[in-house]
Amino acid sequence: MKRRAWIVGVVVLGGIGWYLFRPELLLVNKKVSEEQVASAGATVVRALAQGQFHSVAHETHGTATIQDLGDGRRVLRLTEFATSNGPDVRVYLVATTDAKDNATVTKAGFVELGKLKGNEGNQNYDVPGDLDLSRYRAVTIWCRRFSVNFATAPLNPAS
Repeated sequence: MKRRAWIVGVVVLGGIGWYLFRPELLLVNKKVSEEQVASAGATVVRALAQGQFHSVAHETHGTATIQDLGDGRRVLRLTEFATSNGPDVRVYLVATTDAKDNATVTKAGFVELGKLKGNEGNQNYDVPGDLDLSRYRAVTIWCRRFSVNFATAPLNPAS
């Protein structure tokens, strides 16, 4: 009977460990190929800010651009983006100029733009129209489950 209880315990702990860490996601890439969001009418899409990702906890590269669509809408566009996959990964705008660690993100404050659609490719995220972009000047890829900053793109005003 003790052996059976031990086996059940191992199976339960294994299931919990799998749920928390989702190790299979490290082997699976999800590629996204969203088109550039079109502006309303004849208005030209205009870049407001842009930056390159630098790795923090996971190797990441690509470009983050906040675009004005001319109709009161703004979009964060990730292009040529690639990072590690993981459980519960989110896209944040952070109230700082850069975030090279986890603590900066949590202390500075952030606005979540949504769940990361894929760990590779081009993708779009709506940016609230009333969000002060002079305060939120960095994009962070954040694992909410483990409070880990995968990577950050400091945003510089577009010229």
